[in-house]
Amino acid sequence: MVHLSSPRARRTRARILDAALDLFERQGYEPTTVAQVADAAGVTPMTFFRHFPTKDAVLVTDPYDPLIADVVAAQPAGLPPFARVRLGMRAALGEIDPDEDATARRRVALVAANPALRAAVVAATAATEDAITGRLVADGVPRLDARVAAAACLGACTAALLEAADDGSSLGAVVGRALDLLGQAS
Repeated sequence: MVHLSSPRARRTRARILDAALDLFERQGYEPTTVAQVADAAGVTPMTFFRHFPTKDAVLVTDPYDPLIADVVAAQPAGLPPFARVRLGMRAALGEIDPDEDATARRRVALVAANPALRAAVVAATAATEDAITGRLVADGVPRLDARVAAAACLGACTAALLEAADDGSSLGAVVGRALDLLGQAS
């Protein structure tokens, strides 16, 4: 995959994402081909694959995963792992730019409408869970405790996002609600 540090790479990735979302919404996810997305974005299929390893990656890969793990790790080490993950996720996802939020809501709505994409969501969530778990374990949290805290918070947020995919709520509001519900249970 392309390193997104250059403005050109970020613009190309955004163009591919926008073209894919437009086509998926208009034609449906399954019938839309990578070649169609690449053509609509003005790139070659090879360029598409430099930015997204698969067609489903357009919908399930997001820039928040590394940020979430970093913000969870930045929470006070004296807090229980569950609280660190809840607070970190709230901080990381609570204040998303309105344009990013609109794009994220489009992506979530498409995933929610296409059950075939659930496996890709599970794989993407597992990568985020691994990143959070690794950061907590590096701080001395027992692996099981870290894994359960990460999985519980991510599972609740994923369920809430898929349930509220088309209600117009912001990503931050949906995630905040899911994390609040978990907080009431603890």
